Amino acid sequence: MGRRTFLGAAGVGAATTALAGCLSSGGGNDGLTIGHLAPMSNPLGIGSKRTVDMAVEELNEDGGFNGEEAEVITKDTRTDPSEAQSVTEELIQQEDVDLLIGTFNSETTQSILDLTAEFDVPLMITGSAAPSLITDSVGSDYEKHKNVFRIGPINSDFQAESIADYCSYLNDRHGWDQVAFLRDQAEWTEPFGDQIPDLLSERDLEIVYQDALSIEGTDFGPVMSDVNESNADFVLRFFAHIDGGDMLTRWHEGQYDFGIEGVHVSGMLPSYNALYEGAATYETTSQSGAAGVAPITDHTQPFVEDYASRYQDAEDAPTQAPMYMGFNTYDAVHIFKEVVDSLETTNTRDNLDDFVGEMLDVEFTGVAGQVSFYGEDSDYPHDVREDRGEDGTIMNYPMTQWVGPEEVECVYPDQHRTADHQMPPWMQ
Repeated sequence: MGRRTFLGAAGVGAATTALAGCLSSGGGNDGLTIGHLAPMSNPLGIGSKRTVDMAVEELNEDGGFNGEEAEVITKDTRTDPSEAQSVTEELIQQEDVDLLIGTFNSETTQSILDLTAEFDVPLMITGSAAPSLITDSVGSDYEKHKNVFRIGPINSDFQAESIADYCSYLNDRHGWDQVAFLRDQAEWTEPFGDQIPDLLSERDLEIVYQDALSIEGTDFGPVMSDVNESNADFVLRFFAHIDGGDMLTRWHEGQYDFGIEGVHVSGMLPSYNALYEGAATYETTSQSGAAGVAPITDHTQPFVEDYASRYQDAEDAPTQAPMYMGFNTYDAVHIFKEVVDSLETTNTRDNLDDFVGEMLDVEFTGVAGQVSFYGEDSDYPHDVREDRGEDGTIMNYPMTQWVGPEEVECVYPDQHRTADHQMPPWMQ
């Protein structure tokens, strides 16, 4: 797998079908069927597929879902809205699924919301952060879109607040107060563009450079020069579609006098730093579950250990931990079991109102943290709640830092910290 192209070449083919349990294909009247949607040429999708399979296998062996074994059918969205619509329709119309889980980028998720609503299929979002996925669906027409819930991550509005507080921590620790703000030119980062300047200003931090970068391809040479000339203390970047490996390589080779912080989805891959020969060392990224390096809950590290024991010898990444979407997907399956056991039926589509009522009562301790949902009258109906500590700090959006070729530490928030944030040695 090439270092520069790992996101597009994870070694998985087109749409894949995974069976967990012993039921025949079909779903609906033939048994409980869970449809899983993910980009299967992307390690995020692979990790999510593995964790949905893990969860269903475990729960099938432990009495099933209201006594029924479940079957999982995974379809490849290819991170393409039209493809996502096509495979979602197939799962609904042909496979008669009782639940849909997954989807990564927000544009893909947006494309299937009306379709799932039309057929009353519960949809648990586990990889997309745009607030509009909730506010423009459940928040706009509750009766139509009440089938939609987000399990994680917390939406970008809450992410912006959490990241701003993290920047205050960097200021307290290193005296960093000048920020270069970079982001994907994509829907999920629009709240950051709207909110980060004011949030940082409120914390006495100054943005000295900012840009929204094309997800079709970015030459980081000019970007690095511009950031360097701005005298920024650190780059605060939000990359999900952009692989920042070239940026990190230039950073290390040039020993630029600024840190690289924020969100970098590619950098969540457990083998990422090795793929880039250590160039990611000292960068940070926020990620659900903190890559399993911190005991977010009592379930987090045993889950990652189980995942690694199953997949450490697998050909395709990720093998050591599933990346953030996998944490949320695993929790989604367990939440679904809790709800249908309480309902005493797995026929969710014919009992959608009851299903929604049970979901709104959920107080769940998962591998990614505490999970509960906002109600109908909130600003974010059916969105996962941010989990706050006694000091008001958001706890379910932890920051991790690469500190070695394969070593990661959780550096924020205090409640989950396994090590203090390290400044690159050339800056000291």
